[in-house]
Amino acid sequence: MFEDLAKVGRYLGQAARLMVGVPDYDNYVQHMRITHPDQEAMTYEEFFRERQQARYGSGNGSCC
Repeated sequence: MFEDLAKVGRYLGQAARLMVGVPDYDNYVQHMRITHPDQEAMTYEEFFRERQQARYGSGNGSCC
């Protein structure tokens, strides 16, 4: 029962982070280890910067 509650808590935490736009670095690292073991995962700073770039673009848009 406690395992199920822990899983639900992790799922809800991940969902909340994604809703506010915070990328999930731990899932990225796990994905890289499993799917791309021959490639090195980005550091948290590199990952965060890349996700920000992907979300907001290069800043050369026509806004403001």
